[in-house]
Amino acid sequence: MLKDRLYYQDPYRTAFKANVVREGEEDGRPFAVLENTVFYPTGGGQPHDTGKLNGIRVTEVEERDGEIRHYVEEPLNALVASGKIDWTRRYDHMQQHTGQHILTAAFIETAGCQTVSFHLGREAVSIDLDTEHLIEEQLEAAEKRANEIIRENREIETRWVTDRELDHGRLRKAIAVEEEIRLVIIPDYDYNGCGGTHPHTTGEVGQLKILGMERMKKKTRVHFVCGNRVLEQLGKKNSILKEAVGLLSVPEEDMAEGIRRLLMANRSLEKQLAEAEERLLQVEAESLAAAGRVVKAAFRDRTIAELQKLGRAAAAARKDAIVLLAVRNGDKLQFVAARGSEAKESMKKVASAALEATGGKGGGSETFVQGGGDTPLTAEELLAIMATSIGE
Repeated sequence: MLKDRLYYQDPYRTAFKANVVREGEEDGRPFAVLENTVFYPTGGGQPHDTGKLNGIRVTEVEERDGEIRHYVEEPLNALVASGKIDWTRRYDHMQQHTGQHILTAAFIETAGCQTVSFHLGREAVSIDLDTEHLIEEQLEAAEKRANEIIRENREIETRWVTDRELDHGRLRKAIAVEEEIRLVIIPDYDYNGCGGTHPHTTGEVGQLKILGMERMKKKTRVHFVCGNRVLEQLGKKNSILKEAVGLLSVPEEDMAEGIRRLLMANRSLEKQLAEAEERLLQVEAESLAAAGRVVKAAFRDRTIAELQKLGRAAAAARKDAIVLLAVRNGDKLQFVAARGSEAKESMKKVASAALEATGGKGGGSETFVQGGGDTPLTAEELLAIMATSIGE
């Protein structure tokens, strides 16, 4: 029976001995099945325990076809196994999972939002709420209520019941099974079916901190941490803050203002740089236009957007100009063709010849075209083809 499993009988138990029922292999991974176990298998959003059996590392624990498989680094080759779990990992999972129960109930109480899924990750925990309209004030209210329940150090009760014994009116969410239903109850707060491991009191969760939220397909994902993870997150953020304070050379309390000044200065520099680049491009365009009516220029590693600007500017600088530009960017050879306002040649004709030569794609109008493709042709060879297409 489920309730006879050692991890349910005592979630604080870390060591045990059990007979080995059988050993096997799955996808090249050896595993052992025991008569009973302290190792919790992955399930209900809670990850599996790790540890050792007979000194051999247990890397994963899964329930398959009613049996718990302990995947090990090498076969046990034994009739009896002595096991010990990684208690730090187990207790962390107990804190995070219980924190999820508390926070989920808090969102129901303070915002009327149900949790539809739960994920316990290595660094943070998340729940998905059935709403896309959550605001910061609701996050704060739920976090405050959750920490009140934690500080009250309420007893956490686990109880095995059947469907007939359930108080369906108090259930937080429906339960699919009818026999061996395990309830995790926080008196006068939460009444829920759960197969995870939990501490004896809410106070053992320590504290709960919401890290943020994000919209996820008409739902809201809330990220949070509990217990020792709160201290770990605080330590990481404090290290980042210290580094930022050193880089900005401002007191910690002036960090926000220092960042604002830095962003303003950066935007100003970006604007100045863009203006300088435009001026340089205009000078380059005028220089090309001054070289003659038909302009041919080859380049390497320049964006097609930059070539478009250059082509248009050169065509505008001389009314009868024909501007033919080509650029090699890695395997791709791209082109731009533009004409001045008084030129009569068709740039579509140029594009047709260039695309046939490169086997690429492109298009445009009678006055301006662009395109390119993967071809071994050089930029100079492509320019010659383009010029020939209009009799130059």
